[in-house]
Amino acid sequence: MIYMDSTILEAVTTETFAVWFLIGAALVFFMQAGFAMVEAGFTRAKNTGNIIMKNLMDFCIGTVVFVIIGFSLLMGEDLVGLIGKPGFDIFTSYENFDFSTFVFNLVFCATTATIVSGAMAERTKFLSYCIYSGVISALIYPIEAHWIWGGGWLSQLGFHDFAGSCAIHMVGGISALIGAKLLGPRIGKFKKDEKGKVVKVNAFPGHSVALGALGVFILWFGWYGFNGAACKSIPQLGSVFLTTTVAPAVATVVCMIFTWIKYGKPDVSMCLNASLAGLVAITAPCDVTDALGAAIIGAVAGVLVVFGVWLLDHKLRIDDPVGAVAVHCMNGIWGTIAVGLFATDTAPGYAIADASGETMTGLFYGGGFKLLGIQLTGFATVALWTAVTITVTFLIIKKVVGLRVSREEEIEGLDATEHGLPSAYAGFAMLPEYIDEDDAPVAVTGDVPVAEAVEVKEMPKVAADVRPASGEKITKVEVVCKEAELESLKNAMVGIGITGMTVTHVLGCGVQKGKPEYYRGVEVEASLLPKIQVDIVVCKVPVAQVVETAKKVLYTGHIGDGKIFVYDVENVVKVRTGEEGYDALQDIEQF
Repeated sequence: MIYMDSTILEAVTTETFAVWFLIGAALVFFMQAGFAMVEAGFTRAKNTGNIIMKNLMDFCIGTVVFVIIGFSLLMGEDLVGLIGKPGFDIFTSYENFDFSTFVFNLVFCATTATIVSGAMAERTKFLSYCIYSGVISALIYPIEAHWIWGGGWLSQLGFHDFAGSCAIHMVGGISALIGAKLLGPRIGKFKKDEKGKVVKVNAFPGHSVALGALGVFILWFGWYGFNGAACKSIPQLGSVFLTTTVAPAVATVVCMIFTWIKYGKPDVSMCLNASLAGLVAITAPCDVTDALGAAIIGAVAGVLVVFGVWLLDHKLRIDDPVGAVAVHCMNGIWGTIAVGLFATDTAPGYAIADASGETMTGLFYGGGFKLLGIQLTGFATVALWTAVTITVTFLIIKKVVGLRVSREEEIEGLDATEHGLPSAYAGFAMLPEYIDEDDAPVAVTGDVPVAEAVEVKEMPKVAADVRPASGEKITKVEVVCKEAELESLKNAMVGIGITGMTVTHVLGCGVQKGKPEYYRGVEVEASLLPKIQVDIVVCKVPVAQVVETAKKVLYTGHIGDGKIFVYDVENVVKVRTGEEGYDALQDIEQF
């Protein structure tokens, strides 16, 4: 058996975790893709290109200003506990420069600015965004992060924020809150009466839940690097991975149950936000709490994110398209405070101590109020610094170049007006999806529970065709229905001898009283919904048979089953042969 000398083992361990430190930084960088996907998926398609551009420039602009000033303010020699000493060692003493620390802190810095993007999406000038993103990366984040991680006054007190609930997420969330308030809501978000009082909150569903979900999974994956990159031992890393898994999982389950009870159905986008909320909340205490503490932290986060979205919509009247404030601001605050409640010295590598070196633990683990008081002090001072500096930044930008695009630009979409991009999905058509079972389309034929179905009165059937002696009667049947029912309708029509159909994608709008639908806790107002219009011209096949077949296929008992219109047709002319009337309809061909 070969025994490794303790010195060699220590050296190997040190080098291994040095490599892991950089791998963790790479994972955090990959989270930029996650933020971009979440923001794009939770907003409208006409702004997707703008959102991608903003998330790209967050990192690129952030890198430039971090090189020039941000890094030295964060990690430079401490000056009276407030800022790092400005310097240019990256240029003047490159051979002695701490490359790993620079890259690691850079990717964290970029994350702070990215958080603001979502809350101010769909109506912010791109130039203005570039300016305040640069200010956050150059000044606002580096100075408060120095207090916490760079040897500043908060770290000297014993304030603990392992991976950034306070320094990153709360700061980004507060900036997002103030920015969204100063910017104002998107056009149509809040309906007002003649006195200017908000009477209704309108939902703006995101254009791609799938894209948003992809972003959440990318972020969760990257969060293992976000929280775990600074770990120094395998037990500590394993514990951090555990808490980083438990908290978001519990948060999501709690949110699912809560929205299921409150709205009658589990809210998909809110649950996606809950996963992120749990990750944000566990970020500060991930290295100092146990599984039970992580579960409780996650459970609170799952409820808090729903409350946060409701608070902004219904009380504060602040429009946050992606839930950035509820996720990052509120749960960043909660995660910071949670350290003072759940920190336990049973966690591997525990190292929370005051200025005198005395170990401190959380209130619920016998540590009293000391650590909780320090955490509250840190939260309050960082929040005040962020609120003052970002407000000044926004007000200057608003005065000089303006924050918001014009009404016309917002309506058209920022892809076209800000970037000259006709569409982020140019050349890509959104087609309906069909569910096939045993090679046959699934059709709903009325098997809907009575409690859920809309009461339908018995109506008279369509009378049989009356054909004049002088010629054949030609009739047009126009069917407007849901996109998903097209395949079932087509096959049913073919089954009764219909050989020609014209299909058009249309948008329909109607005022009907039905079962309400919710998006992120806000009732969705049906307007200009995607529909399919099927035009059928018949002569040989009885009109009554066409109508009754369509009714049977399309009926579910729910609002939105569609409508059928019947018109008389004076004549039909086949272009290829010149045939008219009955004869023009006899070939099996699309027209």
